[in-house]
Amino acid sequence: MEEKVNPQQDYSPLDRTLHRLAFSTRSVQLAAADMERAMYGSRYRNIAIHKPVFITSLPRAGTTLLLEILSLVPGIATHRYRDMPFVMAPILWQEISRRFRKQSVLKERAHGDGMQVGYDSPEAFEEVLWHSFWKKNYQTDCIIPWSENDQDREFTDFLVEHMQKIIALRTAGPADANRYASKNNANIARISLLKRMFPDACIVVPFRDPANHAASMLRQHRNFLARHESDPFSKKYMHDIGHFEFGQLHRPIRFGNPPCGDADTLEYWLRYWISAFEHIVSMQAQLHIVSFEHLCAGGAGAFGKLADSIGIDRASYGNDTASIFKSPPDYHKHLEITDHKLLDQANELHRLLQAASIT
Repeated sequence: MEEKVNPQQDYSPLDRTLHRLAFSTRSVQLAAADMERAMYGSRYRNIAIHKPVFITSLPRAGTTLLLEILSLVPGIATHRYRDMPFVMAPILWQEISRRFRKQSVLKERAHGDGMQVGYDSPEAFEEVLWHSFWKKNYQTDCIIPWSENDQDREFTDFLVEHMQKIIALRTAGPADANRYASKNNANIARISLLKRMFPDACIVVPFRDPANHAASMLRQHRNFLARHESDPFSKKYMHDIGHFEFGQLHRPIRFGNPPCGDADTLEYWLRYWISAFEHIVSMQAQLHIVSFEHLCAGGAGAFGKLADSIGIDRASYGNDTASIFKSPPDYHKHLEITDHKLLDQANELHRLLQAASIT
């Protein structure tokens, strides 16, 4: 059986102790960030943030694969698994951990979806910052979306500084040629705010066939329900990094009408898909909407359209970059959707998304 990487399970006893220390209180991460600023501020404080790339969607839409491919483009800076557990002080943590860092060996990730990851793979840790500064949006049963008026100067300054750190840590060459990129599914709840904070931001939203996407989300929800039940530290790890998509931690984002009913049903996730992508269609003019199936089928040509759309020079990456795209499995063929009106509604919305797709 193929070995799977699950950083929270691969943690040694020392790793788990460091994790608990780093996430014991918000002040620990902030204190590390203050120390980093004093020691290494000169390395990043003059870096300009321009055209940041925010990849977001519902989970299982292809966001991780998009981030992995963009991270291969020279000048694109992303978080990596090695940034744990002191996510808010990545430069300081790199200097501290340099002597005992583990070798990066690619393994299938815990989702069991064929994605190969290692300690040097890009990962989604930006949500740690949002979760730390915006506690009021994280309710016990849902996540409340942000509006463009939900501005906080302290947070904006902190996020900009954090983006500067990631660029300084991950790129070389002229600072004005480098760009920050993140994959953060929860950013789908704060698109209007991100555009106000970063008017030149490129917000990329992949989408998939609704029935297949809903089935994939249901599959992962069941996967993480079992994982959280068998490994309490896995649940703590996901909570600490602000991943509330699945399992015992599941909190849907409250777009308009939140999904209702049993999360262990395909209909629940299809309702969630509809509510999320109705939200996306309503602001499509601000977004770079891409059909993930078209990206997988279209290869270099389809990825080139995305690159053009977000301002990446096609000469900066090889055509083999697009070969990383793999069509997602057809999960819903083993499940039956009994609410045909719901499926019709989702399919009609899917047609609107296809019409808006840049691929």
